[in-house]
Amino acid sequence: MSIHHLPNLVSSRLSTLPIAVLYLTDGCNSRCIMCDIWKSPRRNMDMNLIASLAGDAASLRMKWVVLSGGEAMQHPEWPDIARQFRAQGVRVILLTNGLLLKKQSADVIAQVDELVVSIDAGKAATYARIRGVDALDLVFEGITLARQAGIPVTTRTTIQRDNYAELDAIITRAVAADVNHISFLAIDTSNPFAFGPRFEELPADLPLIPVSPHQPPAGALSHDDIALFEASLETLFVRHASLFASGRISESPDKLRRMVPYFHASLAEGPFPPVRCNAPQTSVVIEVDGTIRPCYFLPAVGKLNGGLRAAINSPEAVAMRDAVRSGQRRECGKCVCPLYKGPRSLMSL
Repeated sequence: MSIHHLPNLVSSRLSTLPIAVLYLTDGCNSRCIMCDIWKSPRRNMDMNLIASLAGDAASLRMKWVVLSGGEAMQHPEWPDIARQFRAQGVRVILLTNGLLLKKQSADVIAQVDELVVSIDAGKAATYARIRGVDALDLVFEGITLARQAGIPVTTRTTIQRDNYAELDAIITRAVAADVNHISFLAIDTSNPFAFGPRFEELPADLPLIPVSPHQPPAGALSHDDIALFEASLETLFVRHASLFASGRISESPDKLRRMVPYFHASLAEGPFPPVRCNAPQTSVVIEVDGTIRPCYFLPAVGKLNGGLRAAINSPEAVAMRDAVRSGQRRECGKCVCPLYKGPRSLMSL
């Protein structure tokens, strides 16, 4: 049990950094309709930068590094990157679309502690429509190889207009592949910072609502969709009660029900549900060029110039955490993927 992370909860300066998310590359071999990263020019994170980050891991008491992108497995040196962090005692989570899992299964099994795989459909045709490639079976073949080797796997589904009716099929297929956890989050329809340059940066006081009320943003559920989605959730809670009770489905029924008011709010039909998150106090996102973000959904606060500890405690980074803690960042009130770690959770790290 450790108390070293607890000061992060009461200060906007970070004493430790439990979680680091690395955008290893801008390259991606999916063509997702809800993400524009794949449209960006491809860059790979420099290995000298990687070595610097890995070298800071122990002094910052880093517990997890999340290899992300783009598609992390398109970085030609990603296995060596994982190896460097593991040599520092850091657990490696690979966040992936899964297209290369089967081909690179030996490296995954040798260098990864946990997999998080994006599964946005239960049917092949829907998967191809959402992700731009016909590869659902291929992805599950890779998941099966990882599970046979004992690698923990979480599937992550972004709920949107094209797939909200397939949640039962997604659960059924994930269970058949012996995944450890099945996770769902709502599609983000408004944030200008996450998932590629989908929007120009917006003024801080601009409400994040559709151009006209009741007109759903791209990917969001319509008013009629929301009613069907709400009914389907209640059916899921009964049909898969044991999976919810065991935690194999990561989100509780109450947490999934919160998506209903979220989608209504996306149509300007009510307020966004309250969000509890302290991600900027426990994690950081580092982009391919060394740009630092407090989380996926907040703007950059500088670049790595004098080591990771200096960057995460720059005046800009501290000011951003102050703004988050005092409720001044309007993005936080509409976040689809909040992360909260309380004292008990941090003490267990």
